[in-house]
Amino acid sequence: MESSHVIILLILLGCMATYIPVFMCLFFTAVLGFLLFTDLPLLLLTQTLFRSMDNFALVVVLFFILCGNIMTTGTIVEKLIKMANALVSWLPGGLGMAGVMACALFGAISGSTVATVVALGGFMIPSLLEKGYPKNYTVGLMTTSGNLGVIIPPSISMILYCMISNVSLEGLFLTGYVPGILITVLTCGYTYFLFRKDTQIVRTTVGSFREMVEIFKEGFWSLMLPVIIFVGIFSGMFTANEAAVIACVYALIVELFIHRSMKFNEVKKVIVSSAVTSATLLIIVAGASCFGRLLTLESIPPKITEAVMSTIQSPVVFLLVMNLLLLVIGMFMDIISATMILGPVFLPMLAAFHIDPMHFGLLMTVNLAIGYCTPPVGVSLYITGAMVNKDLIWVTKACLPFLIIQIAVLMMMTYMPDTVLWLPRLMGYVSQ
Repeated sequence: MESSHVIILLILLGCMATYIPVFMCLFFTAVLGFLLFTDLPLLLLTQTLFRSMDNFALVVVLFFILCGNIMTTGTIVEKLIKMANALVSWLPGGLGMAGVMACALFGAISGSTVATVVALGGFMIPSLLEKGYPKNYTVGLMTTSGNLGVIIPPSISMILYCMISNVSLEGLFLTGYVPGILITVLTCGYTYFLFRKDTQIVRTTVGSFREMVEIFKEGFWSLMLPVIIFVGIFSGMFTANEAAVIACVYALIVELFIHRSMKFNEVKKVIVSSAVTSATLLIIVAGASCFGRLLTLESIPPKITEAVMSTIQSPVVFLLVMNLLLLVIGMFMDIISATMILGPVFLPMLAAFHIDPMHFGLLMTVNLAIGYCTPPVGVSLYITGAMVNKDLIWVTKACLPFLIIQIAVLMMMTYMPDTVLWLPRLMGYVSQ
């Protein structure tokens, strides 16, 4: 490794060790790297910054953020929880299962872990505690189930990965369904066996057929939102970008005119809030793009690939190292920054080990999603910890059983790629 590479790395790590925001760390490192190690004008960096944000692929991210905010302002989330509750709440640990299923349904619309934890945690944590569920189980469940928000499509991190790798967005979306469903089923199974003999937990009685029909009739319009997104994209009726816009319009119509849970004067507030969130994301993308340009000019990705190839020959070992590395990186860096920075570094290595970039995109997404629930930077830990007034260490311990389930699914799909690639292959997004 050359001295210039060491200096760039130290500048970046030094900035991140302080309270400097991530996007400023990336941009500041890129500026210093340009001034110290290249003869190119800074105007090139400015062009990179603006070109990174002038990308049509980012439209889908912005509209899915808006769609998630519309849902949390209205009652779509509440009705999804109600339907999940009606299906399984009469089973041992049924309300916990309902929480996982609601996270999966919400994740199929919002594309964000943080949005899922905030929206569902506020409803489910008080309900679970009221029904007698242990606090550590409740907090661990709702903290980790939020990861389904980025694993089950649409996923914001998957969209950004496709932007830098040029793999099919629809194909990568399809890879997320199998691990998402597996995590949901295994978490429900763990919940069932944990509470199957517990008589302290309050169970809901099985509703009559008429009551069930009424609940599903009430939640029909909410349930149709993920169906419209899925069917529309994969039937070819509209693209992922168009799906995001249609989802927003549909959610807005449902909340304003059908559920009537949102007033017209709240629409402006929701749009402004979504714009602020989107701007935050775009700033991170811009900073990461500038840093990526520096890495490219310094030829760092090819040199890292060469170093890895000289020490690792086995795809099995390579995937294990990548998983461990991404799990550690997820502890310190948010999924957006990590995807934008590390994606261009890792992608050149995949061909040498005959790894499908679509498969690796899913592995990267799941690994970094787990980072939301690992200290010291796990955002989900802080959100649920604030809800129950518990510290970081307590919440982390509560999450361990559920993280083991997610890591087990991660390892399975790492070494059995056909379990996640068969669906995109069936739809023609992966070559045979």
